[in-house]
Amino acid sequence: MSMSRSRNSRLPPCPWLLLVVFLVSEFPSNSYADVGTSARYAPPYLPTTCYGGEATQFPSSNLFAAAGDGIWDNGAACGRQYLVRCVSAEQPRTCIPDQSIQVKIVDYASSAVSAASAPSTTLVLSDKAFATIANTSAALINIEFQQV
Repeated sequence: MSMSRSRNSRLPPCPWLLLVVFLVSEFPSNSYADVGTSARYAPPYLPTTCYGGEATQFPSSNLFAAAGDGIWDNGAACGRQYLVRCVSAEQPRTCIPDQSIQVKIVDYASSAVSAASAPSTTLVLSDKAFATIANTSAALINIEFQQV
């Protein structure tokens, strides 16, 4: 009897727990979102740094943005698509819960025709894009964003 106890004491208490730990470590989370800040800007939106005076550059949804220095990538950001959601703001209840949007980068924030509501942000959203995820009385929101 003592031999059987000593043999069992060498086995892990929960072998299935080791399997779960192994599987979790082998398959990382699919969440690759970054966090940053966002402001908004109003018309006029033309011309843009990416596409000049072409009115067809804007998606029909009017959900577009200007890229800040952090994602501009020397112009490579032009045309990229990002999923964006508001996660917090200085004022409570600014974010619209469970609302996310997909925006197209059409401009560089530092050279946009219209001024942003706040300087040095990750993204400057069009009026419609900003209003879809946040209360427009806010000048600046904290966002989670992910390239599509």
